[in-house]
Amino acid sequence: MKRYAIIVAGGKGTRMGNDIPKQFIEIAGKPILAHTIENFYRFDPNIDLIIVLPQNQQEYWKRLCAVHRITIPHLVVKGGETRFHSVLNGLSLIPDEGIVAIHDGVRPLTAHRVIENCFHVAEEKGGAIPVLPLTDSLRQIFPDKSSKAVDRTAFVAVQTPQTFRVEEIKKAYKLPYNDTFTDDASVYEAAGYIPELVEGNRENMKITLPVDLAIAEIGLKE
Repeated sequence: MKRYAIIVAGGKGTRMGNDIPKQFIEIAGKPILAHTIENFYRFDPNIDLIIVLPQNQQEYWKRLCAVHRITIPHLVVKGGETRFHSVLNGLSLIPDEGIVAIHDGVRPLTAHRVIENCFHVAEEKGGAIPVLPLTDSLRQIFPDKSSKAVDRTAFVAVQTPQTFRVEEIKKAYKLPYNDTFTDDASVYEAAGYIPELVEGNRENMKITLPVDLAIAEIGLKE
């Protein structure tokens, strides 16, 4: 089935303490977003790439593409009020058949085996999300500030690309927006579908804090 990838890049970089949106911060010689796009292109040169960016960042991205000679074919669509609406805008550019991976623009180190597994499982089962077991202990905090230990084996950390049959995820995104939609899988579940879990990779972190930049740069250089 035809493969698509929607790369959502609407970050402002506030937690970075940087005026530059985090997807445009340069590491290992290129903007983070460029590394993310290249990773998917290396995985499958025939994949259709759609980049979701705020309207006021699109001209800047064009200039970065020229400066860094980013020639990988991709479409750019404007972001929405929330991530939900941004993904909805990206889905509007995709036909109703195929498999689509929805990915964070600041996750440039997704292993190709993870992407492949997500596409394969989504084609067979309808939806797939990469996850990792937790290694830290967990505590639940209550409104009165008290807390208690919880069993970490009952939880997993969720990554992207969250990958789905296009027909099913489009149906899910026809639902009215809800604050409980924390990611694409939560929208998918609200429509009555159940995503399969696949193993993620530790390097596939979402670059959010300054320390993440240093770690990601090491990974990209390797």
